[in-house]
Amino acid sequence: MAEEDKLDRVQRLGAYAACVNEDGAILLSRFEAPDLRWGPPGGGVDHGEHPADGVVREVSEETGYDVRVVRLLGVYSNVWRSPDAEIHATSLVYEVALVGGTLRHEIGGSSDQAAWLSLSSVPDLHHTPLLDVTLDLLGRRPPEGRSALG
Repeated sequence: MAEEDKLDRVQRLGAYAACVNEDGAILLSRFEAPDLRWGPPGGGVDHGEHPADGVVREVSEETGYDVRVVRLLGVYSNVWRSPDAEIHATSLVYEVALVGGTLRHEIGGSSDQAAWLSLSSVPDLHHTPLLDVTLDLLGRRPPEGRSALG
């Protein structure tokens, strides 16, 4: 039996926010150590929760902002391996708009910082592949909702 056949298979649904302000900055959150990669705020959708509600909750938890969903931009699907499982992650990327709140860092969660960063600085950031996908979806807005990156 091949090693990958021994791994548990896990399905994970996440919802993530694409929020760009009028100054051309994008709202990002950074994974806590040791990862320290920047990505769009968001995360796992709770059992029974609608993904659009999940992204609103996650943005609030990670950044302090209240948002409303503008539209679904697309879906990113990827498979990766952890030491004990093969994970199929399906990530829904929503365009969101701020409706309130103030910027703050998450305490006791999976991220340690939230910030507005210029779109031009993103290529130089240590960041997640999902951030590249998010920028692709924002720029192209493909009708089928599939990023050219995966």
